[in-house]
Amino acid sequence: MLISLLAAGSRGDVQPFVALGVSLKQAGYSVRIVASENFETLVTSYGLEYHRVHGDVSKIASSSEVQSATQGANPLKMIISFNKLKAFAFELQKDYFAGCQDSDAIVYHPGATLGFFAAQAQKIPSILASPFPMTPTRDYPALLFYNGPRLGKPMNLLSHKVFEQVMWQTSSGPVKQFWKQTFGITPENFSSPFRQQRSSRYPTIVSCSNYVFPRPEDWPKHVYNTGYWFVDDDNWQPPKGLQDFLDKGPAPIYVGFGSISHTSTSEQTTDTVIEALKRTGQRGLLATGWSGMTQKHDLPETIFMLEQVPHSWLFPKMAAVVHHGGAGTTAAGLRAGVPNIVIPHGLDQFAWARRIYELGVAPKPIPKKKLSVETLTEAIKEALTEEKKSAARALGQNIMLEHGNDLAVEIIIKSLKEGYRS
Repeated sequence: MLISLLAAGSRGDVQPFVALGVSLKQAGYSVRIVASENFETLVTSYGLEYHRVHGDVSKIASSSEVQSATQGANPLKMIISFNKLKAFAFELQKDYFAGCQDSDAIVYHPGATLGFFAAQAQKIPSILASPFPMTPTRDYPALLFYNGPRLGKPMNLLSHKVFEQVMWQTSSGPVKQFWKQTFGITPENFSSPFRQQRSSRYPTIVSCSNYVFPRPEDWPKHVYNTGYWFVDDDNWQPPKGLQDFLDKGPAPIYVGFGSISHTSTSEQTTDTVIEALKRTGQRGLLATGWSGMTQKHDLPETIFMLEQVPHSWLFPKMAAVVHHGGAGTTAAGLRAGVPNIVIPHGLDQFAWARRIYELGVAPKPIPKKKLSVETLTEAIKEALTEEKKSAARALGQNIMLEHGNDLAVEIIIKSLKEGYRS
């Protein structure tokens, strides 16, 4: 039986789908990952079938439209800016639809809602798979509003409904336009799939630890907070230079901003990081990512730079990790059991930054606009206190025991056995 997994977003969004795909393959299923062309090598390296969604995510992420939609802390401005993403979203629908063909079930990211309607048309099960909690609850605000003031349980619930509507409005137009161009009609039951996807017919699985955001009691029965989905890279072989650097001194501090693209400030950010590490007497391993930092060639022996490295392999070897607060990077940092320092740039990054600060495993977040040698120096000192290290170890051990992949696979298998009920 073939299960198609529709991924969307940056590597932090795609990697949990790869992890889930690996677990489904181990359970005996054929798996197709439908994802941006940036991630073909990532997908195929785990022996999974790959279906291309055309478009370079790194270039899209660096465009002025996406930069304005995804950076900054003001949720209202971000909501307005989300409309600019519709132009990019339309071009993706044809590839997502093609990737759904001949499937026995479709598992889709909230950014790939066409998966719901493609499954409905083929009369096969669909499962919404979210890398973050988004089902409405009174327990806490939606991630887009999480860093704001606490206004009580009714407002928490409302914030989730607003967030869901924003997500749906971003994709509904492109999905409707594609469907009408292809079939001459709009999809059957054309309304937000997020609201429909909370039943035995349409379950939702969330890749998030219950030790980070406990499953709310007011969630519907068929919304599952499974724990994070990880794929291990124990067999990954580091370049000789990296291994030599790790071997010749104490554990360094990792600094990287993943899919953040800030070419105008990347050099300044890199200089700030290097100086803060120097002032704290720490070795550093810096990842340039998608131009969040700039490659330098006149580095001291205490600093090593590279483009990227598997987080599951690297993070447990670090003294602490400094990052932007993306969902995937945060998950890897928490699982590693080391203190995190978060420098949020926009969107849900502020929510993850505040949440892990509340959990006691990270210093107070440093918004990108407030990043300086002084603020980073103080954060590093605080992160390396025994209090933070002990809290990080305990949380990491709990996350390791959750086995989110296994629970997610059980839910998907159950959906396959029950089949599509019209």
